[in-house]
Amino acid sequence: MLITRLLTAAVALPVVLAIVIFAPAAVFSAFIGVLGLWGLYEIAEMNNARGPGSIAILAILGAVPMFILLVRGDGSWIEPVGVIVAMFALVGTVAIRGPAAAPRGAIHTGLGALYVGELFPYFAMLRNLRGGIPTIILMLLLVIASDSGAYFVGSAIGRTKLVPRVSPNKSVEGAIGGLVAAVIAGLILRRWLAPDWSTGATAAISAAIAILAQAGDLAGSAFKRAAGVKDSGWIFPGHGGLLDRTCSLVFAAVFTYYCIR
Repeated sequence: MLITRLLTAAVALPVVLAIVIFAPAAVFSAFIGVLGLWGLYEIAEMNNARGPGSIAILAILGAVPMFILLVRGDGSWIEPVGVIVAMFALVGTVAIRGPAAAPRGAIHTGLGALYVGELFPYFAMLRNLRGGIPTIILMLLLVIASDSGAYFVGSAIGRTKLVPRVSPNKSVEGAIGGLVAAVIAGLILRRWLAPDWSTGATAAISAAIAILAQAGDLAGSAFKRAAGVKDSGWIFPGHGGLLDRTCSLVFAAVFTYYCIR
């Protein structure tokens, strides 16, 4: 999984960084809006949600709040925290009782719509803040460091399964390795990307981003298991869908936004 992500990042990261750095705020918001619509399409496909009722759920709970947030450029913390808590609850349900116990149908579709509609705009909201460009780049690099550390440490010494019913390959040792790797990366990158942050704040924020990145990855896996699919989509041939590639970033983006807002 990590090798797939690293290969995808090697190809996509320069393009993404160019858009992040050079696109006007309105253009970047529109870019995230397009990605969000594709994410809603993947939610619909995973749930076979093609009827009028399902389309209404995706529009009302997904598209409408997404575009309101993108246009306003700001929002309350209550809605995203509520969605994140609901995704944690899904992880817990799948971890304890298995995918068959997870909600399906309209409830599952609605949760997916809220996940995209309430959380995806935070990529644009974070980037468009004053100081947002270096901060979102730092967040992206910390998530990559966390993924890399978790993979290599888990592959080398991972013995204790983290949440086997959700993600069989993840280990406690790997999770700790990802946390340590993110903190080290944050302390190294602080000089260039967050010079105003103290050492202690950088370590704490980097650790939180690593935890949320791994939690977001588990949430994406739990959602797919509840839907009975392996990948969220096909936009990256052989590498899955958009939601596969962004699940470890979404919770981290929301957290980072409120850190610097």
